[in-house]
Amino acid sequence: MNGLSDEEIAAIRSGNSNGFSPAEAALLGMADAVADTPSNVSEGLYTELRRHFSEDELIELAASAAQENFRARYNRVFDVGSDGLYHKGMRFKQR
Repeated sequence: MNGLSDEEIAAIRSGNSNGFSPAEAALLGMADAVADTPSNVSEGLYTELRRHFSEDELIELAASAAQENFRARYNRVFDVGSDGLYHKGMRFKQR
């Protein structure tokens, strides 16, 4: 998921994954599950993830989601705010 539009970011923030591919929607579901307390990925979601990603890919993706969750929670402890790097209308370079 590279180069998200403002609309896609807004959809993710609202929990709407309708405009995303099935693989992207499953990945967004995993990221949400990892961020929950306690973090649990249901058997159904895991089955859907396995349709789109290998075990190695899932390990890497889960580690990335967990790292971002750790970073976000760590920042909350110390009241670290946004650097203001994202602005509506900003376009990200495509790889």
